[in-house]
Amino acid sequence: MTLEKEIHQVRPFRNDYHRAFVNIIYSGKWMLQFSNDLLKPYNLTPQQYNILRILRGQYPEASTIIYIRERMLDRMSDASRIVEVLRKKGLVERNVCEGNRRRMDVLITEKGLYLLSEIEKEENERMDKHLSALDEQEINQLNLLLDQLRNHTDYALKSA
Repeated sequence: MTLEKEIHQVRPFRNDYHRAFVNIIYSGKWMLQFSNDLLKPYNLTPQQYNILRILRGQYPEASTIIYIRERMLDRMSDASRIVEVLRKKGLVERNVCEGNRRRMDVLITEKGLYLLSEIEKEENERMDKHLSALDEQEINQLNLLLDQLRNHTDYALKSA
């Protein structure tokens, strides 16, 4: 189905650039909904999942909230609040840094590591299937085009 039919477009797009802009936003929301649906049985949001993955990447070293915030996909998220939610779920630990009492060190727990491994068993299969309308060459081309688009614009992610 075309974008126009999916969003019930009545008037034509101004041009192909306008159509691409709307298509990227709509497709991004479509992927976010897929992510929400995948994580719902695990009682996680995409932002919580993103933080767990960041912490796993640093494991066994601890991370700071600043480090986490810099690496989040959604940099507008309140990383401190999300870490606290994850702590209450037993998925991360927060400790005062020995060398700087104002800094909090965040470390993923064994429970958090286990949860990630369970999610990724399902995610790997479902994500590939979700994107299977494109072959490997098309996926590579899509990645290249999206990277090119982000790297070409003045806006980039500087404002995030």
